[in-house]
Amino acid sequence: MKQWRRYVWPFVWGAWSVLIVLQIILSFFLHNRAGLPIFRHVGWITMAVSAVFGWLPIFAFRKKGRVLKRRSYIQTTVLVDSGIYAVVRHPQFLAGILLSLALILITQHWLIATIGVVAVVLNYFIALKADQELIEKFGDDYKRYMQKVPRMNFLAGLIRLATT
Repeated sequence: MKQWRRYVWPFVWGAWSVLIVLQIILSFFLHNRAGLPIFRHVGWITMAVSAVFGWLPIFAFRKKGRVLKRRSYIQTTVLVDSGIYAVVRHPQFLAGILLSLALILITQHWLIATIGVVAVVLNYFIALKADQELIEKFGDDYKRYMQKVPRMNFLAGLIRLATT
């Protein structure tokens, strides 16, 4: 790996973190008062779905990931491929994307939308990087898992589950 890449990913992660916090804070102040109520309703539903994808992985990793005591829930020692992880490989990255989209729909403000689009793109690139790191950690088992479970397309993941 080229030396400069070691510094790019922390920057991308940091930029995403700043953007999502900025988007959340600005959402309290910026609203398109003439916006469409249906988009607001869809935004709140999207936010609820985001919360599900954001919180379920914590319980799944604690229960099935063989996390050592006093370690972060993301420090699993085995590959978790059941529960929410049978639907999508990166539910928390999906939660971040859905949160940005929800804030765009709720506020219907151009600045929130601009920040949100950039945050979504960065979040997607972070998920791509996570796949590379998980291949290094779990090897062929993770490659097989990648072939079965979509990265973040939860509709495809649910359909796959329903048909298998």
